Amino acid sequence: MSFTGKYELQSQENFEPFMKALGLPDDQIQKGKDIKSISEIVQDGKKFKVTVTTGSKVLHNEFTIGEECEMEMLTGEKVKATVQLEGNNRLVANLKGLKSVTELNGDTITNTLTMGDLTYKRISKRI
Repeated sequence: MSFTGKYELQSQENFEPFMKALGLPDDQIQKGKDIKSISEIVQDGKKFKVTVTTGSKVLHNEFTIGEECEMEMLTGEKVKATVQLEGNNRLVANLKGLKSVTELNGDTITNTLTMGDLTYKRISKRI
C-alpha cells in the first residue's frame, strides 16, 4: 500500500493540551488550532518525503524505513529518529519521548502522537 498523495486535515483531538505540553507558546497554539493543514507524502520504496503545510509554516522530513535520520518536530527542534513500517500501512517512530504512529486506511491517514499519558490525534483525507 502506497502512502503517496496529498491529504487535508479533517479533524484533530487534544490539539491545545498537547501543544502546551510540547512547550509551544499560546499565541502559536491559538493560530494553529483552526488552520487546515495539508500533508503531502511521496513514497519511493522505503524512502519517504513528508511535507506538512499549516498556514505559513512548512514542516519537511525525509526518511528511509529502518535507518536513523534527523527529523524536525512540531516545535522546530531537530531530533534523531528511526521510522519503522509495521505491516504495510503503519509508520511508527519515537522522537525524544514522543511516539508517532501514522496509519493509512484507504483514503484516510490517522496520525497519533503520544507523550506520556497525553495523546494528540489528527485525521486527514486524501484530496
